[in-house]
Amino acid sequence: MPVNYIVQAEVVDIRSDTPRKEDIFLVDTNAWYWHTYTNASIYSLNYQITEYPSYIAKAISANSLLLYSGLSLAELAHNIEQTEKRIFSSNPKFSSKEYRHNYPTERAKVVAEVQAAWSQVTSTAICTDILISEETSNAALTRFQTQLLDGYDLLILEAMDKAAVMQIITDDGDYVTVPGIKVFTANGSAMARSARLRRSQQQEVKANYW
Repeated sequence: MPVNYIVQAEVVDIRSDTPRKEDIFLVDTNAWYWHTYTNASIYSLNYQITEYPSYIAKAISANSLLLYSGLSLAELAHNIEQTEKRIFSSNPKFSSKEYRHNYPTERAKVVAEVQAAWSQVTSTAICTDILISEETSNAALTRFQTQLLDGYDLLILEAMDKAAVMQIITDDGDYVTVPGIKVFTANGSAMARSARLRRSQQQEVKANYW
């Protein structure tokens, strides 16, 4: 079933957009995964491993300011470990804990992959950090009541607010439901919903005009 995104953000198609020097982007974990991880192509869609690395490379060439959140390390490490586990064994009953504790050579590979990926992140972008305080948690919980995001995304948005950054590069369609931000994406479903909304708004304007 297609996701019924209620689009409130401004959505930009990275396949046709050109980054500018004055742009400031927070790069979401999924985009870092495809940009930095050597085995990212194995379980990803073709557009994900081509469009996001390409757009980040264009932003770097344009001297745009790229930001990352320290929160991304946890998710990036998790995603890399899960991919390496699937490469090692296709058995659905093979647990992450078995993989992590019983195969030291594999663990060393995962550590090396995470270190290499994170090194690329930190050498490419500047950290915009966030203190997970009671105040931050309460703000995220308040946002959770009205915006259709998971817990991780809520904290990323709090980090964006703290840094006064309004633009995010992400494949996560949930972000298009957040008002007041600009989502740079190649997510076809999210872009289609955004395009339908624009057409509807244009038709409404025409109807009101006439």
